[in-house]
Amino acid sequence: MGSYETKKINTGNYNTFFCEGGESNSETIIFLHGSGPGANSETNWRNILPALKDRYHVIAPDYHGFGNSDHPETPPKSFWEWTQCRVEQILELMDYLKIEKAKLVGNSMGGAISLNLLMTAPERFEKVLLMGSGGGEAAPTPEIVRMVGFYKNPTYTALKNLTTWFVYDLKSIEGELEAVLKERYENVMRPEIRNSYINNAFPMMPGEGVIPPSALRQMTQPILLLHGVEDRFVAKESSLSLLQHLPNAQLHLIKGCGHWIQIEKREIFLNLLTQFFEGKLD
Repeated sequence: MGSYETKKINTGNYNTFFCEGGESNSETIIFLHGSGPGANSETNWRNILPALKDRYHVIAPDYHGFGNSDHPETPPKSFWEWTQCRVEQILELMDYLKIEKAKLVGNSMGGAISLNLLMTAPERFEKVLLMGSGGGEAAPTPEIVRMVGFYKNPTYTALKNLTTWFVYDLKSIEGELEAVLKERYENVMRPEIRNSYINNAFPMMPGEGVIPPSALRQMTQPILLLHGVEDRFVAKESSLSLLQHLPNAQLHLIKGCGHWIQIEKREIFLNLLTQFFEGKLD
């Protein structure tokens, strides 16, 4: 099956690190990661990309201000401005790679960025899969409050607690937990990552991260929403809220699953993704 390559390119306004595989395939899927401490494209998608690259051209970038992409010395002044930078970054990357249209997979904050991409350039995206997505109306959980405040006391123990809370069944990551923690802790301790994270990386005003229902009603693409019933970082109410307003959406709730569907329920995730993108769930 093989793996994927990692690259870093300048697309004009952004220096973007990304994972890529299956370049010769005609259909492209862009995978957008979440926003937890130490998150990036590889920690989110390394177990998914190799399984799809024989069928699709797969791309997973690190956002501006995350991972191995560039970190601005003067960070944007709000979560909204960060989001606009990342929308522009993804569109620039598509232009650079000559990708006219793509499918989107957005995890957590990546779901909210996916929805912002649909607001900005709807003609460029065919189908969208949102997993544990932000952007809907849902009350913040105690776990997300701890995550947002992580850098007030960025200890290894705090990171371990957060990471174990991402899943419903700890056995699903037992074998790789220490490796994931080591990698993520090395990331969070990098000064440039820490600086980006603490500078308006999350919504600070009520509703700042919510996609307006008026905008959702105009998104006509087929959209598949996946949500773990036991997700403690983005409550399932976020996807229920999105479902209420998106005109062409379906929601699959997955029992016995937390925030990391692609890790905890990998085979279910891959099966639903391929069925949806191949038109078998319509």
